[in-house]
Amino acid sequence: MTAPATPRLIRTTKDLQAWSDSCRMDGRSIAMVPTMGALHAGHLSLVEAAAAKADAVVVSIFVNPTQFGPGEDFDAYPRTEASDVEKLTGRGVEVVFAPNAAEMYPEGFATTITVDGPASGLETDFRPHFFAGVATVVTKLLLAARPHHAFFGEKDYQQLLVVKRLSRDLNIGTEIVGRPTVREADDLALSSRNAYLDAPARHSASRLPAVLRHVVVALEAGAPAETALADGRAALQHEGFEVDYLSLCDADTLATPQPGKPRRLLVAARIGTTRLIDNMAVAPGI
Repeated sequence: MTAPATPRLIRTTKDLQAWSDSCRMDGRSIAMVPTMGALHAGHLSLVEAAAAKADAVVVSIFVNPTQFGPGEDFDAYPRTEASDVEKLTGRGVEVVFAPNAAEMYPEGFATTITVDGPASGLETDFRPHFFAGVATVVTKLLLAARPHHAFFGEKDYQQLLVVKRLSRDLNIGTEIVGRPTVREADDLALSSRNAYLDAPARHSASRLPAVLRHVVVALEAGAPAETALADGRAALQHEGFEVDYLSLCDADTLATPQPGKPRRLLVAARIGTTRLIDNMAVAPGI
């Protein structure tokens, strides 16, 4: 069955489950792309990969309140459902699941998924609430849609590893597929939060990936990690960033890197009032 040009809009988990059951009864595979909306080319690359992988594609649009802490941008986060659905039209998306908060967290909701392993450190050191909120909503989405595959971008690299571990540990049965970060012409990683940047901040933001690439080159040339990371933090601060972390981790576990294993360089930094995250692969060390 070919997906309709305009996706069907579903608001309740009951209706999403019914759609999923129908797909499975017909022998159709399902791919899901969970999002918080404000879709950009990075999201659409995930949709393209999902449509190439499965018979039916569902995209969720839900700004999840439980992953935002006090003083964060939950109220300001862009909500653009109509234009998001328009962007998905003609891209092989059969269903858009767009519930409200009461549907996802009805009165009396009292269950939270606690995660460890790759969730330890980095984002958790600055946003201790974040991964419990992500893990809980992703679990609910996967259980409602029962996709065979779910697609996430590598820009949120720690989140990607957390969701992979979650699906594996809880035997959810969904293959979690990571896809490369999509970047703007000046190399800044695409993010819905880039819309917060005014012109001067946007210009400064483009220096973030440039600094990361410089650190990657230094690390792969054999520079001590402590030296390369310290130089990178200093360079970011010189560009006007307030650095939360710039860390070199094992690419598979986010633990301390081991000789001969792939590494990942991860950063979170603020320019003005906007917090940006990014990451890049680093070849194995000796």
